[in-house]
Amino acid sequence: MSPETAARYAAAALPRYTSYPTAPHFTPLAEQDYRRWLAGIGAADALSLYVHIPFCESLCWYCGCHTSVTRQPARLARYTDALLAEAALLSSALPAHGGVSALHLGGGTPSAIGAEGLARLFAALRAHFPFRDTAEVAAELDPRVLTPEIADALAGGGVNRASLGVQDIDPEVQRRIGRVQPSEQVAGAMALLRGRGIAAVNLDLMYGLPGQGIAQVEASARFAAALGADRVAVFGYAHVPWMKPAQNAIDTASLPGAAARMEQAEAAAAVLEGAGYVRIGLDHFARPDDPMARAAAAGTLRRNFQGYTTDAAPVLLGLGASSIGRVPAGFAQNLPGERDWLAAVQAGRLPVAKGRALSPEDRLRGGLIERLMCDLELDLRAVPPPVLAAARPRLDALLADGVAAEREGRLLVRERRFLRHAAAAFDAYLGQGPGRHSQAA
Repeated sequence: MSPETAARYAAAALPRYTSYPTAPHFTPLAEQDYRRWLAGIGAADALSLYVHIPFCESLCWYCGCHTSVTRQPARLARYTDALLAEAALLSSALPAHGGVSALHLGGGTPSAIGAEGLARLFAALRAHFPFRDTAEVAAELDPRVLTPEIADALAGGGVNRASLGVQDIDPEVQRRIGRVQPSEQVAGAMALLRGRGIAAVNLDLMYGLPGQGIAQVEASARFAAALGADRVAVFGYAHVPWMKPAQNAIDTASLPGAAARMEQAEAAAAVLEGAGYVRIGLDHFARPDDPMARAAAAGTLRRNFQGYTTDAAPVLLGLGASSIGRVPAGFAQNLPGERDWLAAVQAGRLPVAKGRALSPEDRLRGGLIERLMCDLELDLRAVPPPVLAAARPRLDALLADGVAAEREGRLLVRERRFLRHAAAAFDAYLGQGPGRHSQAA
């Protein structure tokens, strides 16, 4: 592939396909319709819970999450109280089900509600939802604010996997993104978690950051491997200041170009694969004995709003402002504004705002996209002829440019960095509506 062709693919704006249809295509969803969807959950269906806690002590300029800065105890306590109330509302709306197989705390910084708040949250969730003995309980954490008290609360709540945000260990890069975090602090956080019995720890890195070069990316990848992270995610920085105004603090002139971004991603991958990690999907790496590596090898890897996952639950319930869930009938997203979400919960209403009922074709296309994003290949012989015919122009372009190959009826993605282009061939909504996306590499 010529550098010009690679740059053209890298510069394209495409969804990350953590859902299909993607969130820009959600429409208003009434509470009664969501309640009807919940009532349709099967007695054997496992539940996955996602709890969004949208607070941080300081705002990192690169961040694309739905979060805000606060250190007000009253505000944090009010939000925690509402989470407990929403859990009760959701639980009462559910029929008999198969219990919770996974819980994920995200943000923001979930530990912002404090050790006592975390303990209350875990207790309420376990009171309202039966947890399976094998449930994975995970939390996203900021090493800068992880204390022994928080670690105790996490361990006491049954957390058995944690993700630490690292991004880059170079002090100058950290200064340019508004997140100064010495590598010793990360190592200390990992030791603190493992000392509390939370053995599975993931590290999140980024490429494409301001002032970042191959040397910095490689150093960060070596650091993650040396610490013995179970999984490492290497995300491309998405510069979307029209969605996240804090990103305007980043000097765009210091951002790497498309070609440099691709070189950085491959440099990180080379270090991690050289250290024995298995490369998974678009941007993940795992130890060979990790459940994610085993799922990838078995073809059972999944993708949801948290990215790649081993969670096979057919139901994902979102709690907290802006959280997104999925039930067999479709997707549902909570009110994004904290005040509106609080008001709805305090009034005894499920705080749903919008969603998307899934048609048979949506399910079909979503399944094709998920398998491509997870397996990097697809059996085209199993694709209905009308769907394949609609995808064929994009697929032929990928074949001609060497992004993919077709062998014995199977589509094989050769250029992993352009995986989203292959998935986009099956996206019937692409280009419709107001949604804007990040660049594809």
